Amino acid sequence: MPALVLAIAASVAAGVWAERRHGAAALTLTRRILDAILYAAVPFIVFFVLARAELTAGAGIGLLLAYATLAVVGLAAYVLARRVLRLAPATVAMVVIATIMGNTAFFGAPVVATLLGHDELGPAITYDALVSGPMFFVFAFAVAAALTTRGEAGGARVRAYLLRNPPLIAVAAALIAPDALAPDVLVDVARAMLIALAPVGFFVVGVQLGAERIGIPPPLSAPLAVVLALRMAGAPLLLLGLTAATAVDLPDAYLVQAAMPVGVNTLVVAHAYDLDRGLATAALAWSTALALAAAIAAAALI
Repeated sequence: MPALVLAIAASVAAGVWAERRHGAAALTLTRRILDAILYAAVPFIVFFVLARAELTAGAGIGLLLAYATLAVVGLAAYVLARRVLRLAPATVAMVVIATIMGNTAFFGAPVVATLLGHDELGPAITYDALVSGPMFFVFAFAVAAALTTRGEAGGARVRAYLLRNPPLIAVAAALIAPDALAPDVLVDVARAMLIALAPVGFFVVGVQLGAERIGIPPPLSAPLAVVLALRMAGAPLLLLGLTAATAVDLPDAYLVQAAMPVGVNTLVVAHAYDLDRGLATAALAWSTALALAAAIAAAALI
């Protein structure tokens, strides 16, 4: 846990320093980083990890409940952002996406291993692959396309969804690819890249914090409060309630993963669709800080 805290803090601090020192050049660098993540790194990781994954292992009622949970909190986020707060479409999309996308890979897996032990890593990775993955490359991009391309012809909206969503193409290829196309060495490289992207992602967060002139901690706005309430409390409590109501023997790792902070990949979607980057950055900063505090407190009690 200390290593995770230090890595995140160092990456964010480096990003803030880079923006203050180099200004526009740092922002240009982050745009190139996000392009590289979206069009190269994530498709590579998705293809080689999923091509060798046993997609049926661990799939069950617990995963269905996780999807039901995210559907409910995502709908609640939309209603609050659109009907109650009456936000602009780009901000509404960001509220919904930040609510349904948890950082279950870069943040969740190390936290599960620390709090629950390495034996729970299997369920944690299953949740990430079968729930958080599709939330990113299917639903988050669909939400962005639906809310920011209104008024365009149907064909143009579909093209925007596909052309700005390389991970989805990688998923489709992985599902039909034979194991021979995913040799062990490349699968290992993809898994290593997944871990290596974590500090890169938080570096981008730091640059965005500096560019948006968002203080630390960022100011707590109404849209940000909606995201934090639904992502950090609403999702895990709802999943816990559904589990109790259905008497499902849910892996503890699922509940931990449901409470993870906003995923770094929200910045990838925000970049692709020009969504509210300020809100995305603030949500990442606040939710990660809250999750770190909660994880440290839980580790001290164990």
